[in-house]
Amino acid sequence: MQAASTSGSAASAAAASGGTSVLDLFKQSFDVFTVLLVIGSLAAGTVIVRAIMEIRAARITPEDSERQLRRLLADGNLDGVESFVQRDNSFYSHVLRAGLAAPASGGTDRAAIRNAAELAASEQCARWFRIIEPLNVIGNLGPLLGLAGTVWGMVIAFNVLSASSGQANPADLSGGIAKALFHTLLGLVVAIPALLVFGLYRSYVDRLCTRAMTISAEMVEVVCDLRGGKG
Repeated sequence: MQAASTSGSAASAAAASGGTSVLDLFKQSFDVFTVLLVIGSLAAGTVIVRAIMEIRAARITPEDSERQLRRLLADGNLDGVESFVQRDNSFYSHVLRAGLAAPASGGTDRAAIRNAAELAASEQCARWFRIIEPLNVIGNLGPLLGLAGTVWGMVIAFNVLSASSGQANPADLSGGIAKALFHTLLGLVVAIPALLVFGLYRSYVDRLCTRAMTISAEMVEVVCDLRGGKG
């Protein structure tokens, strides 16, 4: 109750001095909810930077890797393909590496190669989607934390009102109300960019992975033909 009165007095003093800055609001509203939202914003920023650096066509579907693998397959050079995929880190190479390593039952088996390649392709898609998934979590939790902070601020405001037997003036209530609204604002500031970037990169990753899976499937079929697979 004493803390609530202090918050109201601080807000009154700020108003009397000619206005309140964002920094002043941040200081007045600083509590566990503010800390959690700041941590969430820093985490979202880290994920966004990582997504910008890693999720690129040059890393997922590099043209050089595609060109080299197509050339080796066109030449029927399976040994060259096996050697290339061992040192390459593209989507295609991960899929072909799994297909070439598939155990054969009674000879080379198309079904075994395809199944191994499909599992590797699914794992690669999940790998790239996992990079941006934290943005979805942060974007959905941000407003909820802001709402929790808003409720806490209103509790403080009504506490002040109760302590004054309903005779509190607006200046006494302003501290709790400012805290409530600031938490709401901070939650939205965290959530909006996180969900925006998540939506954009989800579509981008989906487009790149779909293209990579299509091209990888074509290459796997060529590998099956070259190895004389059954089925």
